Amino acid sequence: MEAMALKKHFFSDMGVMLGRSLRHIFRSLDTIITVTLMPIAFMLLFVYVFGGAIKTGTPNYVNYLLPGILLMAIASGIAYTAFRLFTDVQRGLFERFHSMPIAHSAVLWGHVLTSLVSNAISVVVIILVALLIGFHSPAGVLSWLAVAGLLALFTLALTWVAAIAGLTAKSTDGAGAFSYPILFLPFVSSAFVPTASMPGPVRAFAENQPVTSIVNAIRALLSNQPVGSDIWVAIAWCLGAAVVAYILAMMAYRRKIG
Repeated sequence: MEAMALKKHFFSDMGVMLGRSLRHIFRSLDTIITVTLMPIAFMLLFVYVFGGAIKTGTPNYVNYLLPGILLMAIASGIAYTAFRLFTDVQRGLFERFHSMPIAHSAVLWGHVLTSLVSNAISVVVIILVALLIGFHSPAGVLSWLAVAGLLALFTLALTWVAAIAGLTAKSTDGAGAFSYPILFLPFVSSAFVPTASMPGPVRAFAENQPVTSIVNAIRALLSNQPVGSDIWVAIAWCLGAAVVAYILAMMAYRRKIG
């Protein structure tokens, strides 16, 4: 009974913290707009400027391109999670919350779940724009649900990485700087061009980094093609990163509130 009461207490506290973070997001929609506009600009640039010169073996380049654009949007969005966490730490809000009778980790989970919601909004907007410029998918409901689940898992993994940065950074710039290498990864993957066109060492890196397997899995699901092992490799990358980042984030969190 006591364990059930603690669990109920945790979820109610987490709901309150989620509501607080979401209110901050929706009061400043410029954050979501900024995160969404950059990937849309990249998508338009690649489709209408570079698309004609890139040989992917597919008749519709936006179909090929979209999975990588979605990952870029998420990688850009989680930088704001780190920024919001850093701001809360600097303002002493964690100490204030911990003086109240609430579950301590609920504060951190509120930021994480807010990241899932805000990034989901960005993803939906980008897909709608992609539909307007020619994207089409024969995928069924189950394939779309699998894509949504994979994107959510990717977001969760990166958000816990962002939590580490937000809790340990010494400056605002430092809190968001971790996202730059992540934003670079889609450019050295199968997101924009087939890896077969790359030089040997670059191709080896591209084919064995997480973005390629995630992009390939999403692309196959959206085109209703066999996914093969890419889906399992993608899930393994995301789950492994999420677990390691969660452990490190909770360690940093405990040191911060200790």
